[in-house]
Amino acid sequence: MNKFNTILGAVIILVFAACEGPQGPPGYDGVDGLDGQDGIQGQVVEVEGVNFGYDAGANLFSTLITFSDITDFEVFESDAILVYRHDGLIDLTDGSTADAWTQIPQNYFLDEGTIQYVFAHTFVDLEIFIDGDFNLSNLSTDFTDNQLFRIVFVPSEYAKSPDFDASNIEHVMSTLNIGEEQITKLDIN
Repeated sequence: MNKFNTILGAVIILVFAACEGPQGPPGYDGVDGLDGQDGIQGQVVEVEGVNFGYDAGANLFSTLITFSDITDFEVFESDAILVYRHDGLIDLTDGSTADAWTQIPQNYFLDEGTIQYVFAHTFVDLEIFIDGDFNLSNLSTDFTDNQLFRIVFVPSEYAKSPDFDASNIEHVMSTLNIGEEQITKLDIN
């Protein structure tokens, strides 16, 4: 009986090892990626000349940016959208200057009260608002006209990472492997 089991086991192994069907049709070629990249990429778009319109009934300023107007990057519902407002130039200790970027939402404390830049987005567009706790009809154009924003499209794979620091635009760009020269810059004025 033991010899029979051994022979039967050997026959079964040979039968299954010899099973191979015909080769299937070739698959489609994928999109070429950069060497060393996993194919998951983000994008940074710098949008200059953004002007806000005032809505007296709601007492807020807003502007709508449609993604298809500024990029051909495919945005998915699961992706994160980050927005940074240019706060101007800062002087560095070596005598040079650097751009200062503030992540939205951001509060500004004025003599009249507080304003806050906030935004809402879909995978199609982004609306940026200026809300406040006082009558905004006389808000300085320093906050409403010719504004400069960086919009960062972050694939969900990166956004879910526990060490992803969205508050620092330099960290975000480094994580996405995007250099200053790769930023798409547009003036919508």
